[in-house]
Amino acid sequence: MFRQAAVTMVFATILAFSVTVAAAPLTTAKGDTTASVLAAQKGNRVTVRLQSGEELSGKVITVGDHVLQLGELSGKEFFDAVIPMDSIAAVIIRVRE
Repeated sequence: MFRQAAVTMVFATILAFSVTVAAAPLTTAKGDTTASVLAAQKGNRVTVRLQSGEELSGKVITVGDHVLQLGELSGKEFFDAVIPMDSIAAVIIRVRE
């Protein structure tokens, strides 16, 4: 009886950790801007490619008229970045696991 319960617990634990969260599909509308796309991703991780070619990945904290604040930067988790909106060339969003 104990062995069956232990095996059941092991399988339940494996199942719980193997469930992946599906990423939300990316949708855009005719009037969208870089700022509106980023605002829709608030709290989620994105990558922004700057016009210089550099890429920064992090969690969208705030989106203003002129700047974007990314937190928990990849490789620099203790830092935030404030990025001028006019220096963003592309927004890269993970939509599939």
